[in-house]
Amino acid sequence: MSAVRGDLCDDATAELAARWAGRPVSRETLARVAWSVLVEPGDSVAGALIAREGAAEALSRIRAGGADDEPQLAQAMARWAPRWQPALVHAAIEQAARRGIRLVVPGDDAWPHGLDDLGPHAPVCLWVRGETEALAARTAVSLVGARSATPYGEHVAGLIAAELARAGVAVVSGAAYGIDGAAHRSALQVGGATIAFVAGGVDRVYPSGHANLFQQISESGAVVAECPPGTTPTRWRFLARNRLIAAFSGATVVVEAGYRSGSINTAGHAASLGRALGAVPGPVTSSTSAGCHRLLRDYDAVCVTGPDDVKELLGFDGEPRALAYESAESVRLADALSNRRARTVAELAQRSGLAPADVEAALGILVLSGAVAERPGGWILTR
Repeated sequence: MSAVRGDLCDDATAELAARWAGRPVSRETLARVAWSVLVEPGDSVAGALIAREGAAEALSRIRAGGADDEPQLAQAMARWAPRWQPALVHAAIEQAARRGIRLVVPGDDAWPHGLDDLGPHAPVCLWVRGETEALAARTAVSLVGARSATPYGEHVAGLIAAELARAGVAVVSGAAYGIDGAAHRSALQVGGATIAFVAGGVDRVYPSGHANLFQQISESGAVVAECPPGTTPTRWRFLARNRLIAAFSGATVVVEAGYRSGSINTAGHAASLGRALGAVPGPVTSSTSAGCHRLLRDYDAVCVTGPDDVKELLGFDGEPRALAYESAESVRLADALSNRRARTVAELAQRSGLAPADVEAALGILVLSGAVAERPGGWILTR
């Protein structure tokens, strides 16, 4: 194949990138931007070449041609050739600068090292809308599932996400309708960190009905893509995106999924990477839980019935704390408490039938056991 013409990292592009980053941008970083424009997610030929020669040198080699001795590389160059346009790289950086999108590359403090386990299928860089620091989360869990989720599935996803977020675990998902949205929203509601990996550019809101959710995630967490700004989400890119969701987190939990759901694809990536895998069971008559039952049967997924099961998957130390049921008052108070909304002593007294003084006494017992915590606006059940 003849040499590809045109410099994807010319002086104008380098100057634009420096203004965008607020400092000079290395040749290696610019080359990774170019690679993200040139290749589709997970391109193993590009990944292997970059790992072997470095992004800049690999780009120079491709521009110079000379792949005739490597048939696989020659075939890949034929795929990449239609995108060898300096204007596309310049446009990606220009769009990122205009929309406040940031770039993270291997070697940066914010680079999530779990993605390195993908080997040649690892992303060449990440485009981030929001806080890049969110990508440095020490502990993260991926909660995924059906778009057409049932109220049961959304309730369980919200319950798990909220408690894990309170415990400092980053909640990761794909920002889709159904289980994804429930997980993100619950993490946000308790002030926790949440990260959304998307299949197109981070400036492309998909689904459009989640525009407000995308904005909320970017304000306290991060919306992340390996494709440059302006990229349209496609079926292949959704499937490729799933490997990032699985690799980023220490555990993946499928809350609801049909038998052939895309969440099964995410679970397969998690299993192949050696990540902990969990699945929430549902009614045997529910087609929306058929995929979860398949994971429990065929993938050796752990049965997840609540947040404590997920904490165990993540390797949290310590024994689960049981409710302190030393008295009838504690039992009645526990029934009156919520694990989602804080309730005042007056509300708890009304719900439990106990006198306010007895409520306060029983709260003291439950607090000592770690089963109850005080929140703005009242008390909440933590176990």
